Amino acid sequence: MEHNHNHNQDMLGDDHVGTNMETPLRPDAFQMDSELKIELIAKHFTEIMHILGLDLSDESLKGTPLRVAKMFVNEQFKGLDPDNRPHPTLFENCFKYKEMLVEKGIHFFSTCEHHFVPIMGRAHLAYVSSGKVIGLSKLNRIVDYYAKRPQVQERMTMQIANELMEVLETPDVAVIIDARHLCVASRGIKDISSATVTSSYHGKFNDPKVREELLQYIEMNGSE
Repeated sequence: MEHNHNHNQDMLGDDHVGTNMETPLRPDAFQMDSELKIELIAKHFTEIMHILGLDLSDESLKGTPLRVAKMFVNEQFKGLDPDNRPHPTLFENCFKYKEMLVEKGIHFFSTCEHHFVPIMGRAHLAYVSSGKVIGLSKLNRIVDYYAKRPQVQERMTMQIANELMEVLETPDVAVIIDARHLCVASRGIKDISSATVTSSYHGKFNDPKVREELLQYIEMNGSE
């Protein structure tokens, strides 16, 4: 029974299947401050390197555990901390009322939660303005916030869409993500050319004509 359980977990991870729309976090995830997290991660990463047989007395490796710990907490997984959630300001703009606004090709770097290797791609965001607009740089920050955590691409797509609907005060939102997973490129069949496209359409974007207009804007066909 235990063997079958482990096998199922391996299959879930290799297929990059998510089990929850929210990032799985313990209730006490932020009771520990960042400095202590860095200290403890560095300690444990030292042990991992030791188990791998690496000589940490070497000048090139001495600082690696601390560098990795700082990178995890301050950069690669900073989107886990709700204190880092962007709080963009909306601007009244009656000229944009009911107009489709598209920000395409937002580059992001994320991390596959199943293997902790990079996911790299582009996000395309669109909304139909309810009379309020958001600065373009703020859209980039929203993408970056949800990318900077262990992720599943489908979850990230939905999280960004939900955030946009809340921030923009409109149900008319679309998110399309086109990404390459290095766990696919470097493991198993080692497919270095394939990409995964996920989408989340809401409100007016459920209308095929509106969706087609969006896809023409971002120069993609409807085959995703």
